[in-house]
Amino acid sequence: MDNHQSLARLENLIIDMDGVLWRGAQPMPGLADFFTWLRQRPITFVLATNNATKTPDYYVTRLTSYGIEIGSDEVLTSAQATADYLARRSNPGTPVYVVGMEGLRQALAERGFHLIDTDAEPGSAEYVVAGWDRQLTYDKLAEATLHIRAGARFIGTNPDRTWPSERGLIPGAGPILAALEVATDVEPTIIGKPSPLMFQTALDRLGADASTTAMLGDRLETDILGGHNAGLTTILVLSGVTTSDDLAASPIQPDLVFDDITALVHAWKTSHDN
Repeated sequence: MDNHQSLARLENLIIDMDGVLWRGAQPMPGLADFFTWLRQRPITFVLATNNATKTPDYYVTRLTSYGIEIGSDEVLTSAQATADYLARRSNPGTPVYVVGMEGLRQALAERGFHLIDTDAEPGSAEYVVAGWDRQLTYDKLAEATLHIRAGARFIGTNPDRTWPSERGLIPGAGPILAALEVATDVEPTIIGKPSPLMFQTALDRLGADASTTAMLGDRLETDILGGHNAGLTTILVLSGVTTSDDLAASPIQPDLVFDDITALVHAWKTSHDN
C-alpha cells in the first residue's frame, strides 16, 4: 500500500506531542494548519504523551496559546493511563509513593490514591510510581528504593530515555527508572508507550478500531514500536528525537516517514485529492 492509500483510509490519530507538535517551548511550523486539517477531514484524535509531568489542562492551555482549541478529553498522558491502570487493580485510599511531578501526582490523587510523604515507614506504600522528575533528589530515589525493597510494586509511567529540549536531548524518565531498577533488582511495570496498556487506553478513548487508526510520533522505540505492536499504522516525523541516520540503522521501521507535520499534511491533502 502506497503513502496515499495509507493516509486516505485513516479515520483516527494517536498523536505524540513533544517533538511532533513542538520542541521544547517552540511550536512546530504548520501547527495550526495541522489541526485545521484534522478538524476539516474530520480525523478523530487523542494527544497521547509519555510526559507525565503535566496535567491535561496544561496542554489545553498551551495549545490555546498557539490559537488551537482542544478539549481536555482529547489529551491522554501516561500519568492518566497509569492512574487508570492502578484504579482497576486497587481501592481508593491505597498508599502510593511518587517520584514525579504535578501531572502524575494530580492524576493519582484524582483517582483516590493516598500519596504518602517522604520519611514514611518502608513498607507503608503498596506502589511506587516513578516518572520524569525535574526536581529529582537522592532522597527521593532512596525513599523509593526502600519502599520497593519492602514489597511495594514498582510502576513506571514511561521508559523515555531522553526529552527533546530546545538545547538538545536531555534525560527523561528512563534514566530514573533505570536507577531504581539497579538499586532494587526489580523491573518496573511500564504503562506508557510502547506498552500496549497506553495504546488500548487511547483506542478506548477514541472509540476506534486499530485498522483505521495511526500512531504519529517522533520516537522509534516508543511511538513506532508501540504502534506496530498495537496493530496501528505508524507515522514517524523527523522533527524530534529520531534522525534519518537513526532510522536507517534501526530494525524498527515505520509505515510512513515525513520530515514534520507540514510535510504530513501536504501528503495527506494530496491523498485526499486523489
